[in-house]
Amino acid sequence: MNVLGIIPARGGSKGVKNKNIRLVDGEPLVTYAINTAKESKLLTDFIVTSDDEAILNIAKSNESAYYKRDLKNAQDDSPIELVIFEVLQFLKEKQYDLIVLLQPTAPIRTGEDVDNVISMFLKDETLNNVVSVVELEDIHPARMYEVDDSFNLKPLNSDKEKEQRQKLSPVYLRNGCIYATTTKAFLEEKTLILSNKKAYVMPHSTWVNIDTERDLMVAETLVKLWKTKKI
Repeated sequence: MNVLGIIPARGGSKGVKNKNIRLVDGEPLVTYAINTAKESKLLTDFIVTSDDEAILNIAKSNESAYYKRDLKNAQDDSPIELVIFEVLQFLKEKQYDLIVLLQPTAPIRTGEDVDNVISMFLKDETLNNVVSVVELEDIHPARMYEVDDSFNLKPLNSDKEKEQRQKLSPVYLRNGCIYATTTKAFLEEKTLILSNKKAYVMPHSTWVNIDTERDLMVAETLVKLWKTKKI
């Protein structure tokens, strides 16, 4: 199975300026995704795609393949699917069976995690899509509400609103670490998240996805703990 790892790292960001090159425990954020790809034993190739020269230079200095993205696919509202199509077109001389997306914004993952996801496809030829998730604990739909203009609370799940936490069925959230799909299914459905998919469950204790300055501060602490195997 030929497997392509794609690391999408555009230069612009509204929530955190220059997010993908901000330092987390002394390293630019994008290097965590590159290191993960390097650690994987089952990725055939991997590539960083960016519109930003600083990011491309980091990729180059870390011995990663890289591709300068078209600016039209580097906007705040650019769908990730178009980025993937662009990379596949750039690498059209080589055919890949599986695409694995490694977003820099979710830095806490390992090459072993990537290989575990790829192994799910190797064990099940009918599998088309895997998404990494974490189990939510007290953050549960039973504890969530909509609020109207008069500040009235409307529970998302009124049947479970007063249920004890121990009695609630587990729910899971995409943590942004790994998205994997067969190239065939991706080209047919033109989406990274298919209707029929399986979960790769990762530890809640390591969950961080950087979209704000606050997230960046949390990531700094969690990454240090993760590196020293304290979480």
